[in-house]
Amino acid sequence: MLGKTDHVAVQNLMDIYIKRAQSYVTVEPVVIPDIKNTKNITEAQQKLKEGTAILKHINTSDFVVLLDEKGREYTSKQFADFLQKKMISGIKQLVFVIGGPYGFSEAVYSRSNHKIALSQMTFSHQLVRAIFTEQLYRGFAILNNHPYHHE
Repeated sequence: MLGKTDHVAVQNLMDIYIKRAQSYVTVEPVVIPDIKNTKNITEAQQKLKEGTAILKHINTSDFVVLLDEKGREYTSKQFADFLQKKMISGIKQLVFVIGGPYGFSEAVYSRSNHKIALSQMTFSHQLVRAIFTEQLYRGFAILNNHPYHHE
């Protein structure tokens, strides 16, 4: 995640769902500091700098999933199935990346293994954090037959 969460309510929601997901899997949020002086650079330069910072945190063995508006949409059940397939495939670490307001650099797109869209709507990258952590918890709740998810 790029930049700290500016809204206490969003951070509180993230904390709730991360804690719940921890009963099923290790979740380690990584916050990459905001790029400084963005008013003096272009969007492309900002994406390039953000991309460099993101790639420093990704290992060669990681399976990298970008949360991207051009990605594949899943129902919650389909996302749970995606998580299960990745867990049994022998992947060492599954990394979900929430980018900045302008998306990702070409280098980050090239390094990614998959892209997921949370919706056809556009959400602030701050709000995406809460939405995604809830869906991550929901996915593991589905896989573990927890009554949190109703169909």
